[in-house]
Amino acid sequence: MFKVSSKGRYGVKAVYELALHYGEGPLTVALIAHAQNIPEQYLEQLMPSLKRAGIVKGMRGAQGGYVLADRPDQISVKDVVKAVEGPILVADCAGEDAPGCDASDRCIGPDVWTRVQEAVEDTMAQMTFQNLVETQRQHLKRWFLRWEQDLQMHGG
Repeated sequence: MFKVSSKGRYGVKAVYELALHYGEGPLTVALIAHAQNIPEQYLEQLMPSLKRAGIVKGMRGAQGGYVLADRPDQISVKDVVKAVEGPILVADCAGEDAPGCDASDRCIGPDVWTRVQEAVEDTMAQMTFQNLVETQRQHLKRWFLRWEQDLQMHGG
């Protein structure tokens, strides 16, 4: 079963938090960790990988922390997952980075799993952090409208 590890999930959550606050200045690891319910020590270990990949920039000083290195519409979920986890592999015999197998000349596996891997990578590549922020804001807007309607219906 293909599963993104906690590194990938926490990396995406951290970059999402930075995207939510894009243009507002640096966020500390503590603030990101608290806002996204990520263990702070774990996040401290992930941020250097995101920095090396050019996804975030570290800012030193009293007002220091991290900011996105590019606009949220230029950073994809695939970028983040690859930065913290390495190559995305759904099976040992799938994709360019796959180690392969001895039976590849008579096995259907590489054809099947390479197509699945390409679909996963394409989906992750299309999901930018700007898309994710906009989607979340739409969800919140709908929730707020329902809440207002409930208040009006119940005399609030």
